[in-house]
Amino acid sequence: MARPHHPEFEKTKVVAENRRARFEYYIEDVFEAGIALTGTEVKSLRFGEGSIAESYAEVKNGEVWLVNSNVPEFSHGNRHNHVPKRPRKLLLKEREIAKFHGAVERKGMTLVPLSIYFNSRGRAKVELALAKGKNAADKRATIKERDWKRDQQRIMRDHQ
Repeated sequence: MARPHHPEFEKTKVVAENRRARFEYYIEDVFEAGIALTGTEVKSLRFGEGSIAESYAEVKNGEVWLVNSNVPEFSHGNRHNHVPKRPRKLLLKEREIAKFHGAVERKGMTLVPLSIYFNSRGRAKVELALAKGKNAADKRATIKERDWKRDQQRIMRDHQ
């Protein structure tokens, strides 16, 4: 039986993407979360700056926080500019937070941000995934499968 596809969120402008997440983890569930930002952080993200390559999310005191994400200081900001690597609060419903807390505590899963983007209403959102880590053999199998798919495409293109 094929795995169900996750619903695509309405992404108008993707700012930062965590491309290694799909290689490092098995993605189980994908959620959309709002993110609490200051004014200069929003401006910096609108200019396409920001990185979530080494970031993760954690549940603390009934709240979900995005840790280790980098939003560089806004170039035209004044002395009230933000701290680039501060933890940022993710805006989720209580039921989703409870689900995350249970999965992280009991099943040993990880909360991994896949991308930061702006939706059609201009709101900054985070695509957050409940994921399980892969071991080295699984990663080798993923590489082998990716290479085989690339070779298949090449053979089909040359055959036509």
